[in-house]
Amino acid sequence: MQNLYSLENIAFVSTRIAGTDGVSLEIAKWSRVIEKLGMKCHYIAGESDRPMEQTAIIEEAHFNHPDILSINKRAFESELRTSELTRDILKMSMLIRNKLEKAIKKFQIEAIVAENALTIPMNVPLGIALLHTVLENGIGCLAHHHDFYWERERFLVSSIDDILHYAFPPPLPQIQHVVINSLAGEEFSRRTGLSCRIIPNVMDFETPPERPDDYAQQFRKELGISRDDILVLQPTRVVARKGIEHSIELIRRLGSDRAKLVISHATGDEGGTYARRIREYANFLEVDVIFADERINDKRAIDAQGRKLFTMGDAYSQADLVAYPSKYEGFGNAFLEAIYFQKPVLCNRYAIYRTDIEPCGFRPILFERFLTEETINEIRRVLEDESYRQDMTEHNYKVGKKFFGLQIVEQELRFMLFRPHNIYRLLGRVKRGINTLLD
Repeated sequence: MQNLYSLENIAFVSTRIAGTDGVSLEIAKWSRVIEKLGMKCHYIAGESDRPMEQTAIIEEAHFNHPDILSINKRAFESELRTSELTRDILKMSMLIRNKLEKAIKKFQIEAIVAENALTIPMNVPLGIALLHTVLENGIGCLAHHHDFYWERERFLVSSIDDILHYAFPPPLPQIQHVVINSLAGEEFSRRTGLSCRIIPNVMDFETPPERPDDYAQQFRKELGISRDDILVLQPTRVVARKGIEHSIELIRRLGSDRAKLVISHATGDEGGTYARRIREYANFLEVDVIFADERINDKRAIDAQGRKLFTMGDAYSQADLVAYPSKYEGFGNAFLEAIYFQKPVLCNRYAIYRTDIEPCGFRPILFERFLTEETINEIRRVLEDESYRQDMTEHNYKVGKKFFGLQIVEQELRFMLFRPHNIYRLLGRVKRGINTLLD
């Protein structure tokens, strides 16, 4: 497609662009839209599974880099900051900035999409380095915000409040800000005084999922689940806000030895205490829980033990019910995935669901804060009545296609790129910045 925007090379910058986390998945969707508009996408991160010829790895950009873990521990365990911590942050930000500028020069980057890197302080030096690079080189920047630090309890105690106000997010009008839900947009504007655009998470509803092949149909057998078993899939990480207790209770209250709970993801970046709690709770209620994170990958493969690895698409295709009992979500990628794969979904009415998703007219199985007997009966009906279940999932797919398809991202990006007061109008400054880097 002809490029209408005078921009040729755009870089996504994040701590990690790999795997099946929400940020990485949305980057893949956005890159498809951007390339459709005639631009080439590149990737700058601490870890990446994107094409290597389009990727620059900066090891210090990863949130699991030892020096970054040390900085975060000291930054968020006390309100008293040491001079050593300040020096370490500035030193690391300078190191990352130098590598970032080399990557920009290598790929001749004209605009940056900062994916959560200017939002949540998983890597404080990366945020500072990115902000300085944008300001000093006049490079256009769109900051895509998924999770703000004020939404996470672990960042409430901090010795770097000044830095958080400075860069997470930066209250600068020359950066175009995008949030993923309306409540985040309201809070962002209240805190910064700036406007922002809302672009929800999306799925490619124009391209329905393929029917499960022989490989996908081996998912149950490989995990020790029979064809007659009821596979309840919880497609989330094992962290407290995902409400896994509700899924375990559901399995127990279904009262069937055939009901199995499969959890797709590992603990992630919030420690293992909750995972131990979940195992203990499942044992207490005598519920069969399968932690399948070691068997689910972004691509089909064979692991070092000779076991088959499956994709999330394979897992969804074999599920009888998707459980999404989260207490809080920035939006709800897994909810949309369940709709896309035309599976009935049990959903807690978390805040963003009520404000941004529910008004669209979906028909999930809903509960609010706790399961009731009515909820359990509705689940039984969905599992047993094929016609009822099919009507529900087909209706949900049509709603998803209307409100959360890739066309939403394309429409919004076209609008932002053409806006007369947008940073992308400053292309003369962009070109000057690129020329400075190339000198």
